Amino acid sequence: MKILTIDYNDYNFSRNFVKSLHDSGFAIIKNHSVSQTLIKQCYDDWEFFFKSEKKNDYLFDYEKQDGYFPFKSENAKDYRAKDLKEFYHIYPNWGRYPDFINDNALILFNTLINLGKNLLEHIHNYSPPEIVGNFSIPLYEMIDNSNQNLLRIIHYPPINEEDRENALRAAPHADINLITLLLAGSSRGLQVKTKDGNWLDVDFKENELVVNIGDMLQLCSNNYYPSTLHRVINPIESKNIPRYSMPFFIHPRKDIQLSKELTANQYLNQRLRDLGLK
Repeated sequence: MKILTIDYNDYNFSRNFVKSLHDSGFAIIKNHSVSQTLIKQCYDDWEFFFKSEKKNDYLFDYEKQDGYFPFKSENAKDYRAKDLKEFYHIYPNWGRYPDFINDNALILFNTLINLGKNLLEHIHNYSPPEIVGNFSIPLYEMIDNSNQNLLRIIHYPPINEEDRENALRAAPHADINLITLLLAGSSRGLQVKTKDGNWLDVDFKENELVVNIGDMLQLCSNNYYPSTLHRVINPIESKNIPRYSMPFFIHPRKDIQLSKELTANQYLNQRLRDLGLK
């Protein structure tokens, strides 16, 4: 299984990008349009947030799923051990946002939604006609006026010995949404499960981002685009340092029909229950 690295400005970007997603569920984009300065500012902002006790003033809302999720809040589907992370859910249109940090993450959110819509257009336009016929509406229109698009800011603290033996920073899982845009994390750790069952390191550079397929796109494409299992492994003891990551989950509107049986909202709630968040 080969994950392609494609230049966003390359003439054959669309074709190669969609090929990589079909073959592996993942693609790496270099020379993307997101400001590296903005990304660094966001990481600095949220490092300050997670070190502050004020984070507990924003504990997540059980129904709305916005706000701060403390350490060991979430487990991957079919795993009992909680992931070794804490995180914050940003929904700018209606969710809470900390009043003691600046709005760089909100600027980043808007940048990523525009990029994500563009990438969905590439996927839609370069999918085989028989696959496009499965979509209830064009992919890039599914996210219009969606209030479910989510920027998740993740902090993986240094790991103690007891946790190292029993859990991972993020156990093997597939994403729920259409596509995920993952900006380069502050350190390595991301792995993808290959078709032969091995784990492949996904090492991407500071000026690159990873795009991966989520379960919703796998479902509505009749499995043409695979939602590939991935995980974040624990660091070796000599590099047991904090790790920060900012995945952006692109979701369709709640009413979008993903299959004859399921709307996006029905599928989302089903998966949140699997994760122990509902």
